[in-house]
Amino acid sequence: MALYLVLKTLWIIAALGLVIVVLLHSPKGDGLGGLSGQAQLFNSTKTAELTLNRVTWVLTVVFMGLTVVLSANLIPVK
Repeated sequence: MALYLVLKTLWIIAALGLVIVVLLHSPKGDGLGGLSGQAQLFNSTKTAELTLNRVTWVLTVVFMGLTVVLSANLIPVK
């Protein structure tokens, strides 16, 4: 039961993080350059966009992996 709750919590966090990261992407390729002050955390706008892409992929893999595990009932719920 505890493992199921931990995985479910991580799944929810990954889902919310994925929504936030996708909304940070700019349709014109600006990335974080459009936000004031956020792009200053990185060396350039290109580095910020590359980091944002990597975070998006990691969250996508975590979310999809947890979706498969939770939907396949591999973790017993008692």
